[in-house]
Amino acid sequence: MKHLRDPNKLTPEEIEAIEKQSLRSLYTAAFDFGFDAFDIFAQSSDDPKDIAEDITREMLDRLGGYQVQQRILGNVDYRKARYIILSDFSVRQALFVDSKAEKSTSSATMQMSQLALSVKQVRGGAEIEQSGDLPPVSAHGGQQFITTTLLAHYHYEEENNKYNLKQLTLAAVPNGILQDRYNPNAHDTIWIVGRNAPTRGEDFRVRLSFHRLKLKAGWRIQTINYDSMTRKIGSKWDD
Repeated sequence: MKHLRDPNKLTPEEIEAIEKQSLRSLYTAAFDFGFDAFDIFAQSSDDPKDIAEDITREMLDRLGGYQVQQRILGNVDYRKARYIILSDFSVRQALFVDSKAEKSTSSATMQMSQLALSVKQVRGGAEIEQSGDLPPVSAHGGQQFITTTLLAHYHYEEENNKYNLKQLTLAAVPNGILQDRYNPNAHDTIWIVGRNAPTRGEDFRVRLSFHRLKLKAGWRIQTINYDSMTRKIGSKWDD
């Protein structure tokens, strides 16, 4: 393939471009899915997390693209080896998309197994650093792939034993190569403390702050709203 790049030689600007195009593709898929997401939430009796996972997979199945015939592993709802093609180059990508269904609109819980970025923050008055479990660049089948993590966060309310989907927040979580841009130290961070109890042996978790990430790069957070009165969705890509 012409201009196929080695992921290890990508510049930070090129990684930003890869993640922006990846999020735009997910945004387009979610927008095309339309009000179907609301109806699926309202009509299903499953756990909201399971509903969210099903919707994300169905949205991404419509996405298409240039797949690499290579199986990749990961603790996320959707993962795919593919080529991502930009105007000046193409590169092999390990795409990871996770789904969350929560009643919070401001942040989303993430596990370290879903991140290729270290978490630097202050907990209990002490500065901590926890490395993400995903490598920024990974090897599969003898080939190198740039890691890209996206998040689909479904904000819902529960009324009369029905789940009403209010908003879908899409986020592009930075690759670890961009550490210095997005989380250089414990006081300059995109994270807030997660709900885990080390004293009970629970795995380390963290919450991604949508506000903090958007302050770093506005395009990394996109929102889609669902209006049950008009049965329409409202959204505009935000750069």
